[in-house]
Amino acid sequence: MGKRIGAQSVSMDHPVFLRAAAAIAGPKEKEGPLGDCFDVILEDAEWNEETWEKTESKMQREAVRLAIQKAGLKKEDINYVFGGDLLNQCIGAGFGLRELKIPFFGIYGACSTMIEGISLAAMAIDGGFADEAAAVTSSHFCTAERQYRMPLEYGGQRTPTAQWTVTGAGAAVLSKKSGDIAVTHITTGKILDMGVKDANHMGGAMAPAALETLCTHFRDLGTKPSDYDLILTGDLGQVGGEVLVDLMAKEGYDIRENYRDCGCMIYDAKKQDVHAGGSGCGCIASVLCGYIFDQMRDHRWKKILAVGTGALLSPTSSLQGESVPGIAHAAVFCTADSLS
Repeated sequence: MGKRIGAQSVSMDHPVFLRAAAAIAGPKEKEGPLGDCFDVILEDAEWNEETWEKTESKMQREAVRLAIQKAGLKKEDINYVFGGDLLNQCIGAGFGLRELKIPFFGIYGACSTMIEGISLAAMAIDGGFADEAAAVTSSHFCTAERQYRMPLEYGGQRTPTAQWTVTGAGAAVLSKKSGDIAVTHITTGKILDMGVKDANHMGGAMAPAALETLCTHFRDLGTKPSDYDLILTGDLGQVGGEVLVDLMAKEGYDIRENYRDCGCMIYDAKKQDVHAGGSGCGCIASVLCGYIFDQMRDHRWKKILAVGTGALLSPTSSLQGESVPGIAHAAVFCTADSLS
């Protein structure tokens, strides 16, 4: 069984391997720099469903099905699936996964949900409670706009710090059996609230949480930024990413050379009007499962530190004047040939 390291981190006693991953994305994401990396592209926002919410549920279901298929497994082989999304009561996961009949843990970490799910799946396997487990999450531009902001028909204006919710989903199947990528360490974040109340400035609200988790991770493991080929955050976007780099420098950590944010990778800021970049649970999920893992298999990166970033707000809390707490969870992925 894995062991606890330092304040908030865990080391897997035996590496938990990534068996397979699958990514689904929308038409706008297809037009971005990573457009050829996704397994499935939606032809439109509805994807032959009656509502956007049903579309998002379908995205989760098909992502899990495809990941299981790519792993050479059957759904009956999966002991647990950890899933969530941004919708009320996580209906994207709940309705999407109901027909798969896999034991289900519904989780919510806002846009950190993918790394949260991978963390829990890895701990379940390392602890001997599962042989195979899956993690999945999603987001959809139209469902997020309807729930968190204004009806699309309203045509609300966006501030320069606002981000574009990614229409995308990602699913990963983890296993105790050998594979080419392993989860070796996780660092679980704390809720951090710096008093930001602007719901159009999610990057700024989440950056302090990413800072806290990264600094804790380096202290717990005795590592430094240069020990990783890539340090990846989920959806801080352009503004939040710059804030994080500056905050890390003040703490004595220079991450500028090997740091990237999924929200800045998935869209072309010069050609696509996404303001400060991408956001949403599906941002890191689709980039990680559609691009990053494949690049690791091609040995572009051997060791990465992926940090899922989330803003724990709701429409009700925002209307009541509450601030926006942030959360960030981290996981280390290594190629199997780099394991010592």
